[in-house]
Amino acid sequence: MKRSLSQYALDYLVITLGSALMAVSVVCFLDPQNIVPGGVTGLAMMVNHLYSALPIGMTILIINLPLFILSWRFAGRRFLLYTIYGTVVSSVFIDLGAHILPIIQVEPLLAAIFGGLTLGAGLGLVFTRGATTGGTDVAARLLKLIFRHMQMGRLMLCVDAVIIALAGLVFGKVENVMYAVICLYVGTQIMDAILYGLNTAKVAYIISDHPERVVGAISEHLDRGATLLQGEGGYTGNPKKVILCAVKRQQIALLKEVVKTADPAAFLILSEAHEVLGEGFREYDKHAL
Repeated sequence: MKRSLSQYALDYLVITLGSALMAVSVVCFLDPQNIVPGGVTGLAMMVNHLYSALPIGMTILIINLPLFILSWRFAGRRFLLYTIYGTVVSSVFIDLGAHILPIIQVEPLLAAIFGGLTLGAGLGLVFTRGATTGGTDVAARLLKLIFRHMQMGRLMLCVDAVIIALAGLVFGKVENVMYAVICLYVGTQIMDAILYGLNTAKVAYIISDHPERVVGAISEHLDRGATLLQGEGGYTGNPKKVILCAVKRQQIALLKEVVKTADPAAFLILSEAHEVLGEGFREYDKHAL
């Protein structure tokens, strides 16, 4: 489906905002405390620590060059253009921010928490537009093409663990590694909340002797459809109808009430749904993560 000019403009605006948040995280919270957030940004911070003449942003661009080439082979044109833009903008913001942004004088633990929060928010915004800011973001995005069932935050967590361990050797403090782990955990949680939080739902499995009554009540009170599955009692061997229904989180309490009112003896199982696509939920977008 062809996208309009306003949609592309919104993409670049969101990527720019996400890149700005990342720069705030690095300049104001993480770099002053030598807390490495993982990724190419973390590698650039270590290089800058060893050779202060190399700015963090410029180092990020240099390290990312081979990854851009790899992305060209395995990813689409839009992804690559957005990623180059996100990488360049975030790198420029970091180097400019080093001269104009204030350093937040807080305890290392608070720096790790708020650094992870702003970093995760920035990355989450960038990822929502089908882009990355280079580095392990690109590696995670490419791995996502293979391991589609895994969340982006989890993929990046695996890649970044090695870089954080290396930071402990460079900075010579175990505390830095521990703070970096906190930062990375907070960042991945915030990022996944932005990417998937609004789309998470619950899947309900309802076993009832009155399935038509329960389905009717769900349709009337929750405006949700349901699917009837064929089941069989494990002990009695009697045929059973299992009702499958996806609902949003804010509808869970009402679902319980509706089901128990329709059939007090109904057996209700609720499980997490990582993502639900279709009517009443998010539409499928091949560029989304």
